[in-house]
Amino acid sequence: MLKRMKLSTKVYLLIGLALAFLPFINDSRWFMFLMIQIFVFAIFAMSYDLLLGYTGIVSFGHAMFFGVGAYSAAIVMDRMEASFVSFLLGTLVAVLIGGFISFLAGMLTLKLKSHYYAMLTLALAGMFLYIAERWRSVTGGNDGFTFRIPELPGFLEEHRNFVIYLFCLLAMILLFFGMKRITESPLGRVLVGIRENDQRVESLGYRIMPYKVLISVISGMVASLSGVLYAISIRFVDTSVFDIQVTLDALMMTIIGGVGTLTGPIIGSAIINFSHHYLSDLANIHWIFQRWMILFGAIFILAVIFFPNGIVGTIQNKLAKRKTKKKQYDTTEKSLRKEGA
Repeated sequence: MLKRMKLSTKVYLLIGLALAFLPFINDSRWFMFLMIQIFVFAIFAMSYDLLLGYTGIVSFGHAMFFGVGAYSAAIVMDRMEASFVSFLLGTLVAVLIGGFISFLAGMLTLKLKSHYYAMLTLALAGMFLYIAERWRSVTGGNDGFTFRIPELPGFLEEHRNFVIYLFCLLAMILLFFGMKRITESPLGRVLVGIRENDQRVESLGYRIMPYKVLISVISGMVASLSGVLYAISIRFVDTSVFDIQVTLDALMMTIIGGVGTLTGPIIGSAIINFSHHYLSDLANIHWIFQRWMILFGAIFILAVIFFPNGIVGTIQNKLAKRKTKKKQYDTTEKSLRKEGA
């Protein structure tokens, strides 16, 4: 079975295995929490990349799905007894609601240009933010609320953070391979065709509307699942999960890592989260670093300048150019040998 695997798949699995053993090297609480946030937002950014990178659909309110997932799971586990049944029920509710909202938004706007979808998702995100702020009896308003998560059996309870770390890592790996399978399938090739030239795809006999709605639903469900993981990782949820900054973070992760790559959003998530953490800590060293967002903006600008297609995208393009040059060189060399013979 291992022999049949692609080299890239083996590399991804080795990296995942290395990440699984990382807590044995550094088991500090802040580091574990930071890594969990990287995994969670990597899933969220990959769901955004399905829309932007593979289909060319722009969403300004993608945080809506993230927030719906977080609140759905949190409310179910808060109202019911903290058990694995309530966790599974909350996850199911979150994914179904996220899928339904994305289906509704897609059916209403994806027949038109993609910017209508962007504006509708932004409006829906604002609506859900308003509901979360006003429906205090359920959501706790701006103050939010804490909730309990299921207790783990035996000695696992003593290593709860490590279990959550492995759970989020496993979720990221499984969803990565699942979305990779989608993008490499005939469905994925149709989506890329829609991104490049939707009129050409229609002229070939494809109805692009069902494809757009389908990928919108998949993206919304994955984003909702990332919201569930976010909620259980901090055992707290408030209205900030609907903030437009959450969507902008996903956009930056995707652009920095590489649009249309899936591995790019994971790298982008790591860069953004590490930057947030370490740059904000610089404020304790000198007062000038209190404006750490300026440094963060500078890093983003430099990344775009030196990696115009994102880190992964730029590397892939350079490797592709080298392969093309090598083929051209080999072809020229063969032709010269034939002439010499």
